[in-house]
Amino acid sequence: MTQHVYLVVLLLCLRLMCPLATGIFMDKLSSKKLCADDDCVYTISLARAEEDYNASDCRFINIKKGQLIYVYSKLVKEKDSGEFWAGSVYGEQYEDHMGTVGYFPSSLVSEQHVYQEANKTVPTT
Repeated sequence: MTQHVYLVVLLLCLRLMCPLATGIFMDKLSSKKLCADDDCVYTISLARAEEDYNASDCRFINIKKGQLIYVYSKLVKEKDSGEFWAGSVYGEQYEDHMGTVGYFPSSLVSEQHVYQEANKTVPTT
């Protein structure tokens, strides 16, 4: 019995010395975004990737040259920040990535078709 108590005390002490990671703080890309609706769920446009892009962290998506992307929102550019749009890839050949929404640099895509104007300014979370 006392061995179990010592083991529990030892484990508690180790836990206090080595706390679990609580996550990584990431700077906000922007404080506002432009959307077609208040929830940013409606597609604004369809864009085509002009270059490959490898996501730098979990907020971004990978895109390949020639790939079509549904655009849902456009971040409002702030000082010292790049211009990013949020979207998801389109097409059956990218089925494993469809539905994953993330950011990508707007400079790497060309808008092919505008479905509706992004005229709602929404705060980012």
